[in-house]
Amino acid sequence: MLALAAPLRAAGPRDAGPEPGIEVLLHERAGELHGKRIGLVTNMTGVDRELRSDIDLLAARKDFRLVALYGPEHGVRGDVQAGGHVDSSRDAATGLPVYSLYGKTREPTAEMLDGVDVLLFDIQDVGARYYTYPYTLANVLRAAKKRGIPVWVLDRPNPLGGEKVEGPVLDPEFSSFVGMFPIPVRHGMTIGELATLFNDEFGIGAELAVVKMRGWHRGDAEPGGTMPWVPPSPNMPTRDTALVYPGTALIEGTNVSEGRGTTRPFETIGAPFVDARQLAARLNALGLPGVRFRPTWFTPSFSKHKDVPCGGVQLHVFDRDAFQPFRTGVALVKTLHDLYPRDFRFQSGLPGASPDFFDKLAGNAWLKQAIERGDPLDAIEARWQPALEAFRRQRRRHLLYP
Repeated sequence: MLALAAPLRAAGPRDAGPEPGIEVLLHERAGELHGKRIGLVTNMTGVDRELRSDIDLLAARKDFRLVALYGPEHGVRGDVQAGGHVDSSRDAATGLPVYSLYGKTREPTAEMLDGVDVLLFDIQDVGARYYTYPYTLANVLRAAKKRGIPVWVLDRPNPLGGEKVEGPVLDPEFSSFVGMFPIPVRHGMTIGELATLFNDEFGIGAELAVVKMRGWHRGDAEPGGTMPWVPPSPNMPTRDTALVYPGTALIEGTNVSEGRGTTRPFETIGAPFVDARQLAARLNALGLPGVRFRPTWFTPSFSKHKDVPCGGVQLHVFDRDAFQPFRTGVALVKTLHDLYPRDFRFQSGLPGASPDFFDKLAGNAWLKQAIERGDPLDAIEARWQPALEAFRRQRRRHLLYP
């Protein structure tokens, strides 16, 4: 613990690249927290470039006091699978109370915030609308607004580069915890930029500060530079997973496996009824930019089709700049629907659930209807462009990095 209290060393050649918000905070802005009681919303991704946990770094400080932890989906330590209930508890390393924001309540209660002067938020996002962490942030902002507590977001890179936007803007009628606000699937913003967008454009109005990164630029060839990749959830093991996720997460709204229970979730797609060679050939014939599909066979160890052999494809991205993940995901769903009409189906999630889970992911009802009608891929893509262009203009007001 005492070693963690030592000053962070300056970045050297081996750790050139973006300096995350947690390091900027401790290097330059810690004095603003002097004497404050701190609540920290974080998980396993809240680390510095030497992989030291925010929890340990902040708990070791003597100039302010860390008093409470708050955990999103998957928990503070990342030990809960997708959708699993997260219980409140105590942190084994520090003894601090850990309040769940993915259990009985998803917004911090007055009791959870009692005795907190400032809330810090530090969680790695993946750049896709479906991810739940930005909506945990929105709920934290709402709760903080009610109680007059400032929120500081410690910013981190967008692993997709933060330059491009893609996909339909969510229809507010389809708002859920996998899409709360009218933003596109690939939003091209950092978690700090999303915070300002949510706070200013969608009526939250909390006292918000973003601790910006140093050295991150939109469109970096290797987004994140040498910043270590800590899986932000159990099924997001690599940056490659994050790259395909804005498209292949649509498979979660179908009866096809999105690769959970394999070593390549969201890159490996298939089902028992799929002919792997046929599907790969049909997809490759589309000439989708930047990606090729390799026939593969796998048996998921959990989730859909557990212990059942499946045929399918693995996505291989050869040109990151040309690759369009959401267009690719729509093409994948459409091809599965067209090739296997007797076996493929869209999932509703829970019995009787409305809207269907696929529609929640898409953020609308029309995408599924277009696929079922057999609309061409170009016509489907054209339909989301006007709202996407309006979002680009709105987004521009909240970009913090060149």
